[in-house]
Amino acid sequence: MLNRIKIVLVGTTHSGNIGSSARAMKTMGLSELVLVNPQASIDGKAMALAAGAGDILQQAQQVDTLQEAIADCALVVATSARQRGLDWPTLNPREAGQKLVSTSQEQAVAIVFGRESSGLSNEELQFSDYHVVIDANPQYSSLNLSQAVQLLSYEVRMAYLEHQKEPLPEPLPYPLHEDLEKFYTHLESSLLSSGFIVKNHPGQIMSKLRRLFQRARPEVAELNILRGILSSIDKLSRK
Repeated sequence: MLNRIKIVLVGTTHSGNIGSSARAMKTMGLSELVLVNPQASIDGKAMALAAGAGDILQQAQQVDTLQEAIADCALVVATSARQRGLDWPTLNPREAGQKLVSTSQEQAVAIVFGRESSGLSNEELQFSDYHVVIDANPQYSSLNLSQAVQLLSYEVRMAYLEHQKEPLPEPLPYPLHEDLEKFYTHLESSLLSSGFIVKNHPGQIMSKLRRLFQRARPEVAELNILRGILSSIDKLSRK
C-alpha cells in the first residue's frame, strides 16, 4: 500500500531539501519520490542529507510537468500555505493521511509539495483533488520543505498503522488524473463549440468548473456518463 503513495516535489531549488525529504520519507516507510522540473540536481549534499535514504534518491523519477507526475494517480493532495482565493476542498494533515491510505489500497495517490520560496502556482493547485493546510503558528508558519514532507509522511504512516488494526472499507474506483484531464479538455472543447465559452474571453469558467467537479469527485462510471453527454452535445453542435 505504501508503495502506491508518491511524494511529488515541484521545482525544488536546493539539493539538500531533496535529500532531507528522502530521509523524511524513508523513516515513515515511503519510497516513491517524483521530482518535477527540479532546479537542483541530486548531488553529494543531497546524498549526505539523505542519511541512509540514498536508495530513494537513486530510484527517484524526474519528469517535466506536474501532469506527468500525477497522471496515474486516483487521488492528489496538494500542500498549500493559503487558499489564494481558490475555494478548493481542504483537508488537515490527519484527514489527508486517512484519505490517501484508503485510496492507496487499490490505486496510486500523490502528495504534491511546491517550491521553497513560492509554493505551488494557482494552476498547479488546480490539478489536485484536495488542498492540505498545515495549521501552524499564524505568527510564524514558515516550514522547511522537508519538515512539511516529514509531517505529511507521518500522518500517512499513522493512518496506515490504523488500517493494519482495523481494515478500511474498499474505496470507490476513481478515475486517474490522466482521464480527468482528458475530460476537462473535452468539456472545454464542447463549451467552445456550443458558444458557451468565447475563445478570446474565456474568463474563469473552466477554473470554476474544475473546482465543481473536483469537489464532486465523480467515480469512473460517472465520468464515463459525463463524457457520453459531451459527445452527444458535440454531435448536435456539428449539425
